[in-house]
Amino acid sequence: MIAKLRGHIDSVGEDWVIIDVSGVGYLLYCPARTLRSLPDIGELTELYVETHVREDHIHLYGFSISTDRDWFSLLQTVQGVGARVALGVLSVLGPDDLSQAIAARDRAPLTRANGIGPKVADRILAELKDKVGELPMTSDTQRLMSVGPSDGTKTADAISVLVNLGYGRTEAIKAVGAAGLALPVDSDLAALVRAGLKELGNE
Repeated sequence: MIAKLRGHIDSVGEDWVIIDVSGVGYLLYCPARTLRSLPDIGELTELYVETHVREDHIHLYGFSISTDRDWFSLLQTVQGVGARVALGVLSVLGPDDLSQAIAARDRAPLTRANGIGPKVADRILAELKDKVGELPMTSDTQRLMSVGPSDGTKTADAISVLVNLGYGRTEAIKAVGAAGLALPVDSDLAALVRAGLKELGNE
């Protein structure tokens, strides 16, 4: 089982890269985000790898960070999400983006990926909501997870106001979460909404 490869970039295609490791070329399928992060052809690189062994083929999937590889495996536990669809998701969303979308129950970011319609996006949100905490996340994402999409408080009301103003649920939760940390605990709803709008750059 190949878990990581370190070698020189031989060639790059639309969704793949060939890594030359001591004269042996390994073909790895990669998300677009990983391909964009690669150095020039001939340069040294290192990719985390997931190996899929099937009766008719062996495929290698490469990722610039190990958390992308973890998400690749996790996404495929969702019904209707195979390797190609998982790569599509990771082409447009990073680990924090995925965690935040799931925490906010916001399917819009997921549907930006090829092969993800509303039904599959909803399955990802439902089936992974209890598994996101198993993966590493930044402090911003942890804060978002703690706020949640609706907690029955003025925080949830402020989020609802921003969503009704046309902002995405994920960005609304992030803005209100950041505003809540900066305001006194006894601030009212109006102050929280104003601070949230300021975080969004609209006041």
